[in-house]
Amino acid sequence: MTPKPAKQKLVRASFTIPRPEYAVLDALKARLVKLARPAKKSEVLRAGIKWLDTLPDAALLQALGAVPAIKTGRPGKAK
Repeated sequence: MTPKPAKQKLVRASFTIPRPEYAVLDALKARLVKLARPAKKSEVLRAGIKWLDTLPDAALLQALGAVPAIKTGRPGKAK
């Protein structure tokens, strides 16, 4: 019998994302459904992280420069 691979430890994370970028995440999920490869939001985000990890430094800095900084923390309550 081959031994089972050790389970990966998972980290639960919470973050703030602007509504338009969240809409892009939903659009990517819908696009993947049309491509017969449904995915969870976390899978789409993890794919993006893996792709960013392959970029050379200059391209990584350029990609990060295209993302505006936002105030961190939980958004205020809607009025």
